[in-house]
Amino acid sequence: MKRVIKGTEPALFTQWKALANEGWTPSYSILRNPEKQALHDSLLREQGYVCCYCGNKITRESSHVEHFRPQHHFVHLDLEYTNLHASCQGETEDPKPAHCGHSKGNKFDENSNVSPLDEDCESRFRFTLIGRIEATDTDEPAENMINILALDISFLNNRRKEKLEGIFDNEFLASFAIEELEAIIQRYRHPRDGQYEAFDHVIARYAEQLLGR
Repeated sequence: MKRVIKGTEPALFTQWKALANEGWTPSYSILRNPEKQALHDSLLREQGYVCCYCGNKITRESSHVEHFRPQHHFVHLDLEYTNLHASCQGETEDPKPAHCGHSKGNKFDENSNVSPLDEDCESRFRFTLIGRIEATDTDEPAENMINILALDISFLNNRRKEKLEGIFDNEFLASFAIEELEAIIQRYRHPRDGQYEAFDHVIARYAEQLLGR
């Protein structure tokens, strides 16, 4: 999971919601452009153009606006900006296999979840060199999120494996210094020109694991 630090919702979105009156109630189902596009673009920017769940690179076309707490069960959070993220797999795509927001759908347990907004969300997951994702220790909510988001499918494992092996090859692992790991963390925790590359957080997290964090 990729941590998201929320910014301010776009003005167009705020102004559209403020039009509510006795005869008209705004809801996500009737949100249209340009307000919907402004919302989507805002979410992409604050996430550095990567999915909030798997960390893969996304664009407006390859992502959708995701309700962390599903609309079906949390109607009052339908337009709550803190509940909205950008998740990979666009609304018009036929995801095979489905993962992240498309896999989660309406599945949600208020007592067993990890949110991208949680300060410690990334440290609650671990990665292996072959790209597998695991819950840290016996973290049941983290394990639950891996399952409902399908974060451990072969498609994602293979992409993460390729990225990890490009940095942590046998030569590096045989002779790395603490300073090198700290430099990797510093580099991959910060976007370049406002954007991350796919699975940057996985690289940073694996370096942290080598440091025993």
